[in-house]
Amino acid sequence: MTPQEALSLRRQYLMPCLNYFYRDPPLFVRGRMQYLWDGAGKKYLDFFAGVSVMNCGHSNPFILDRVKAQLDELQHLTNVYLTEPVLQLALRLAEVLPGNLKRSFFCMSGSEANEGALLLARIATGRRKFIARRGGLHGRTRLSMAVTGIPMWRADPFFPPPPASPAGPVEDVYFADTPQEIAAILAGDQDVAAFICEPIQGNGGIIPSPPGYFAEVLPLLRKHGVLLIADEVQSGFARTGRMFASEHYGLVPDIMTLSKALGNGIPIAAFCTTDAIAETFTRPSASTLGGNPVSCAAALGALDYLRDQNLCARSQALGDRLLDGLRRLKNRFPVIREVRGLGLMAGAELADPDTGAPLPGRTDFVLEELLKRGVILGKNGLARNVLAFQPPLVITDEDLDFLLGALEEVFNLDFSEAR
Repeated sequence: MTPQEALSLRRQYLMPCLNYFYRDPPLFVRGRMQYLWDGAGKKYLDFFAGVSVMNCGHSNPFILDRVKAQLDELQHLTNVYLTEPVLQLALRLAEVLPGNLKRSFFCMSGSEANEGALLLARIATGRRKFIARRGGLHGRTRLSMAVTGIPMWRADPFFPPPPASPAGPVEDVYFADTPQEIAAILAGDQDVAAFICEPIQGNGGIIPSPPGYFAEVLPLLRKHGVLLIADEVQSGFARTGRMFASEHYGLVPDIMTLSKALGNGIPIAAFCTTDAIAETFTRPSASTLGGNPVSCAAALGALDYLRDQNLCARSQALGDRLLDGLRRLKNRFPVIREVRGLGLMAGAELADPDTGAPLPGRTDFVLEELLKRGVILGKNGLARNVLAFQPPLVITDEDLDFLLGALEEVFNLDFSEAR
């Protein structure tokens, strides 16, 4: 079908809440490693990877061979039955997770993983409330949406927006960023079960936690018996130059949530914890599709590929080159207010050089112009004014040069139509 036919069907049969990047979105029909093709045969360099999903590349043949072999043997049984792939995956995760995290519960999405992690924290502590950071995105289910600090993703009409300054709990959630804010909450409320955060915020604008942040926060949580949940849904699996972003901070959380790149495009997620915390979760629970054999085969293939191709080191080296290139552009173009990130998870914030006002219109302009040049890029941030660079980790130096050259061309254009 043509893109116009696809958009017509979308308007008739999909929910109107679903929006698309681009004024005239391409209809993608094929992907291979770091590239996508539309129905007209145009090739694009994908520098967004489905929001950090395709870390090992689109339709990676190494992973697909594992998936096809599993489909030939056993496609599905729910996790109330005993199958081998889920046990193999649980063992592999225990080998790569930090510290003493070794018990996993498999499900299908990051939202479900975070919902399960929050529930587990309540069960393990016997407490009800949570602390979350402003700008965090943790999912679409009720609990995971309640701890989401980005107003546009709090879709429940009965949820007020997260307060901009410290205040009482909203839907059992306090929003706080600094160690001082967290300490004040914990001093006044003994009913906090967990603090949930992304070590590097993704949708909030590619914002790494400050150096030393967890060294201050973790003792506060320990003092008050509060668990720490690290949401690695977007930052996990070599995205930041380490297997998990927590490792940049020497952080071993009590619970870690995983999804996206775990299955490299095949839906799978997990929340993982220690023996002691896992042993509190004894009431019956299950996930019909969680940990099914095909998803587990994809995840095992992705973990093998990440290891065999040394994608952590590749992400770190190429990420350093990307950040250096973006900083050089920032020095030439004042509209780039800040460049930040870790590994191949980088952001460039666009703002008015004189007033500091966010420029979401210019961000959209850059995305549209890059599309014309065959580059797919993301955007995020509270004001949707941050260019998001999260490519498959299999990109090459030549791909990186192509991207930076295209960006330079675009920033040299007249931005007046985007004001």
